[in-house]
Amino acid sequence: MTDLRDAYALCRRVAHRYGANFSVGFRFLPRSKRDAVYASYAFCRFVDDVVDENPGADVRERIDRWEQELDRAYAGAPTHPITVALADTVARYPIPQAAFSGLIEGCRMDLVKKRYRDFEELMVYSDLVATTISTMSLAIFGYRDEVAVSHGRELATAFQLTNILRDVGEDIGKDRIYLPQDELARFGVAEGDLRAKRVTHEFAELMRFQVQRVRDHYRRAEPLLEVIQPDSRRCTCLMGSVYYQVLDRIESSGYRIFERRIGLTLVEKVGIVLRTYLDKSPSWMNMDRRSVP
Repeated sequence: MTDLRDAYALCRRVAHRYGANFSVGFRFLPRSKRDAVYASYAFCRFVDDVVDENPGADVRERIDRWEQELDRAYAGAPTHPITVALADTVARYPIPQAAFSGLIEGCRMDLVKKRYRDFEELMVYSDLVATTISTMSLAIFGYRDEVAVSHGRELATAFQLTNILRDVGEDIGKDRIYLPQDELARFGVAEGDLRAKRVTHEFAELMRFQVQRVRDHYRRAEPLLEVIQPDSRRCTCLMGSVYYQVLDRIESSGYRIFERRIGLTLVEKVGIVLRTYLDKSPSWMNMDRRSVP
């Protein structure tokens, strides 16, 4: 059996390496909650990577093995270092197994579904791969009002949609288009435009529409900060602020998301941390239209 400290150390390394935007906030959680978030994130990341980084004929079998390992973690008999940490986490925090199972189902969806007819259909996918993570996080963070669940869904949706807009070019290379098909048609954007990586006037108008909708999700999520436990608020605000700034950067770039992966530098993230600490009422919406120091 892997030593528990070593298991958590591995989860921490996974989070810091692959979850650069999330881990800015993770670092400001109390130790127990931080470890629990690392374990949850690492499990989700390993399952997701089966689909994204290791394509092959046996991908379904590998996903099945992770689902079986999840069962073992909840039964207290894990066999993988990641699930050694996860088993300890779920023994300490009331994370429903269904949240992890939903995430796994979302990963399976990526194997068979490459296009989404409309936004409603996209939200079915988002609930599987993003709202489930909100469920995990809220179980760890703690909250005093059930309204936190709906606000958490709004924030998880905002994160997921921000990722979709940032990764349009990367996803088309995998023959995936997460932008709703009816909205592509409405704005006159052809699939060939995406494959050619052309930032046409029509594409810019489509992206402007998408960005505004994502901002609305961030705005509706903001009351979450008032209903989660105080020791988790700064973490949540930092994650929201980093992602909100990425969204702003997508817009300010003129939607040139095909040229490079849009993100923030370490210096810019430090600036967000400092601003969040100095702001008497920290909020990711306070980042709106400001430049990062």
